[in-house]
Amino acid sequence: RPHRTELYQDVPSTCWPIVYSPDYNITFMGLEKLHPFDAGKWGKVIDFLKEENLIVDDLIVQACEATEEDLMVVHTRRYLNKLKWSFVVATITEIPPVFFLPNFLVQRKVLKPLRTQTGGTIMAGKLAVDRGWAINVGGGFHHCSSDKGGGFCAYADITLAIKFLFERVQGVSKATIIDLDAHQGNGHERDFMDDNRVYIMDAYNRYIYPGDGFAKRAIKRKVELEWGTEDTEYLQKVQTHVEGALNELKPDIIVYNAGTDILDGDPLGGLAISPQGIVKRDEIVFKAARSRRVPILMVTSGGYQKRTARIIADSIINLHNLGLIDKELATSGAENPKVEQMLRKCTKDLTNLSLQ
Repeated sequence: RPHRTELYQDVPSTCWPIVYSPDYNITFMGLEKLHPFDAGKWGKVIDFLKEENLIVDDLIVQACEATEEDLMVVHTRRYLNKLKWSFVVATITEIPPVFFLPNFLVQRKVLKPLRTQTGGTIMAGKLAVDRGWAINVGGGFHHCSSDKGGGFCAYADITLAIKFLFERVQGVSKATIIDLDAHQGNGHERDFMDDNRVYIMDAYNRYIYPGDGFAKRAIKRKVELEWGTEDTEYLQKVQTHVEGALNELKPDIIVYNAGTDILDGDPLGGLAISPQGIVKRDEIVFKAARSRRVPILMVTSGGYQKRTARIIADSIINLHNLGLIDKELATSGAENPKVEQMLRKCTKDLTNLSLQ
């Protein structure tokens, strides 16, 4: 029987299925500046969305921190105990000075934000099924598996969100992961290696971290990209392979890992996608999900430039302007006639758009 969790709480229908907490942001004596990751980008995304009057604080779903019991749905006790050693966390987060900090500070200043983002992804999974879509403004720790972290990823939030749904939500028995971060998602690939309920599509720069040949065996649809891939080729491949993946298997949930480290100039991604290309990529994925009536959960994953927060916000605004994320669609199930009518109209509009 599943354990009792605070993460599957009832969310007021007035809230958008956008999950966030100020606790996502990592700030500690400037140490966060020693890593190329912008450790405050999640708060900046929310600030941009507020400036555009898309949301206000009362309409955001407040993320809760995942407890040890929540984490043990996937993680081994042995792995969680390893995180009590500062040098292990320093290795995973790639911030060497963390090695010298007492672990109680590491837990509070580094791991608690990551546990809160992990809780946010699990919460957003349930919201996506209930509302048709959900966005966790953080999460996407796709290099972490049940017993190993790495690449700034200490908790396997994607695996956890899917396993929570399989255990707790009736009618969710198949999932598709669409991983469009610049790096291979070896964590969830290792976790779902022999699980036929999970279909993984992964598009990544073939030459960069992690180069995990064993994990690649779990990818059902592998899109290996060359250095400096640009918009036209990239978007064509995303369109073809997202459609292909969803035609091969109609899942009960899509988990979309929407990393912005594909952006031109990213110090780690090695690709050359424009801000407009990223906005268009997210639009392609949400259109494919909406046209098939499949709930979609988006997490923001990697992105190592100061301008990525603005791009994520612009993409969310674009999805809203196109009616691909909509509060009316998100506040009831399909049994509501008004929602059903709107969904039919949205699907018809999308069909007409694709025919033009």
